[in-house]
Order: sequence, then C-alpha cells, then structure tokens
Amino acid sequence: MGKAIRYTINQRDSLIRYIDDGNIQIDNNADERHIKPFVIGRKNWLFN
Repeated sequence: MGKAIRYTINQRDSLIRYIDDGNIQIDNNADERHIKPFVIGRKNWLFN
C-alpha cells in the first residue's frame, strides 16, 4: 500500500493534468499500434 501512495504522490502533477484535461488518454495504446509495424519490421530486418 505504501508503494501505491508514494507512486501517486510522485505522479501528482501528471494525474492532476489528466483529471483536468478530458482529452488526455490514460494509456498509450494508440501510439503503440502506430509503431508496431516498424518494430516488427525492425525485428525482421535485423535477424533475417
């Protein structure tokens, strides 16, 4: 429980920004979907 409280205190500014601005997404799934083809391509090019 202490780790969770410390994390929240350390991330306070980011959490407040997320709460205040409804357009900010809590995750980065959209970004990860956009770069996935490049990551897969890099793996194929390097180890083929």
